[in-house]
Amino acid sequence: MKDKLKEYEQRMTEANFKLTSQRRLILRVLLENINEHLSAEEVYQLVRERNPRVGLATVYRTLELFCELGILHELNFDNNCRRYELEQGDYHHHHLICLKCGKIIEFSDYILKDLEGYIDREYNFDVVDHRIKFYGYCSDCRIESKD
Repeated sequence: MKDKLKEYEQRMTEANFKLTSQRRLILRVLLENINEHLSAEEVYQLVRERNPRVGLATVYRTLELFCELGILHELNFDNNCRRYELEQGDYHHHHLICLKCGKIIEFSDYILKDLEGYIDREYNFDVVDHRIKFYGYCSDCRIESKD
């Protein structure tokens, strides 16, 4: 976690921003929940548990700044709630979203590399990015519906 903090601090410094104590706390919360897809309100609640003086507006501004600097990715899962995940370098992944409980499961896209190659060859189209979301029911919710 310390290495990531240093990496993000360097990004901020290069962009002429300081890693203030509030920004550092928000970043720590995100790093401690790296496998989660937190909303701004969820980040705010986790930050307030450690420092009740941090305001919701500060959390929103910081998340926006982190997105601008490429530290965070903003995700929209079509439920009118933006969620965030830390940038993870070359690890490109997509999401499975449970329609019942809202659980979000990440999956890697190694299979899609072949599809990108096909699109490039067949259509002479250079794919530079893609986002895929599958909606359905997670294993827990599928079991519940069978009971």
